[in-house]
Amino acid sequence: MSLKTSSPQLRRELGVVGATVMGLGSIIGTGVFVSIGIAAGIAGNAVILAVMIGAIVAICNGLNSAQLAANHPVSGGSYEYGYKYLNSWLGFTAGWMFLLAKSASAATAALGFAGYFLNATGLDASGLLVPLALAAVIAIAVIVLNGIRRSNRVNIIIVSVSVFSLIFFIFGGIPTAIAKGGENLTPFNGSVASVLHASALMFVAYTGYGRIATLGEEAKNPRQTIPKAIVVTMIITMLVYVGVATIAVAAIGAEKLGESAVTGQAAPLEVAVRSFGIPGGAQILAIGAIFAMLGVLLNLILGLSRVLLAMGRRRDMPRIFARLNQSGTTPTAAVIAVTMIIAVLVLIGNVKTTWSFSAFTVLIYYSITNLAAFAIPSQERLYPKWLSILGLLACLFLAFWVEPFVWQVGLALIVAGLIWHTVAQKLGGES
Repeated sequence: MSLKTSSPQLRRELGVVGATVMGLGSIIGTGVFVSIGIAAGIAGNAVILAVMIGAIVAICNGLNSAQLAANHPVSGGSYEYGYKYLNSWLGFTAGWMFLLAKSASAATAALGFAGYFLNATGLDASGLLVPLALAAVIAIAVIVLNGIRRSNRVNIIIVSVSVFSLIFFIFGGIPTAIAKGGENLTPFNGSVASVLHASALMFVAYTGYGRIATLGEEAKNPRQTIPKAIVVTMIITMLVYVGVATIAVAAIGAEKLGESAVTGQAAPLEVAVRSFGIPGGAQILAIGAIFAMLGVLLNLILGLSRVLLAMGRRRDMPRIFARLNQSGTTPTAAVIAVTMIIAVLVLIGNVKTTWSFSAFTVLIYYSITNLAAFAIPSQERLYPKWLSILGLLACLFLAFWVEPFVWQVGLALIVAGLIWHTVAQKLGGES
């Protein structure tokens, strides 16, 4: 089923730097500031190994995403790739999984922003957490509605502050890590099952590079821009994540790091930075976390709206979501719709459960990505087929190491989505 050429197209305004910044803004946020603590509570000090495993799987997926986006540079990511290289059922499933996973992630980022902000200011979080999170969602949506160029300028500021705070954390924590690392880093105390579970959660922390692919329609010279941006983004992110995880575990131990994430009494990295004895250190990290969460929220709303735009074009979702504003820079109806969905999840979502749900659905999404990359003809390939096979097997393997309840609900929602897809296609054919 081909994409109709009569649909309005988004302008190409992103270069390598802009696309890389979008990727970093999507990745550096909830993953590094929250999920490292959750994963440490599961895998102990072997969380460092989980971070590395997650990175290896993410590299495979990143390169396969780059391959697909370079060959088929339109908005929609693996939703479009599934349709082009596989079939409508797998294409729809990819889009459906993306909407579910990233809406939940966006709600988590909004709540994370609110929690860090209230913690940093010393305000009572009991009655302000949800209203502040909702305010953040609305404010970011307004920025996105003003177009990709303005969104990217805001993103540059957000990413710069976030990366600076993490570099401060790494270098500021080296003395403490050296002093206590021998005790806290050895021996590795995670079981195979716990490491794989933690790896699934950490994989989600790397998956923001997918935003680069979903913005393929807006990239200049996408066949060169997108692969370069994804590779650069992954290299930077891996270095930061491994550094942060090592310093955090070495400084305070995996048990304390995990407890701080589960109880919600304090942000995991904030607990660690307090042990460094640096005046104002906790405040610097909190500012970085606040900006990072806003960056994740910004890029998730961008990515979600572009996937909904693509689904509207194919009538997998109502056609109103395929409409652009007069300047051709923003799918207004799609942005408003995803903002409303995220707002609802802010009201009812649980952070820990949401992150686990994101892990399963994102891994299924990228399984389809890898399968689509495998189907690319040999003469059009940038990377070998074995990379697609490795990514596919790794994603399917890790997906079922999350809690059984999570993947069971995920499978049920896949079935529900396919039922909707069947109905939508029949209605579309009759209209």
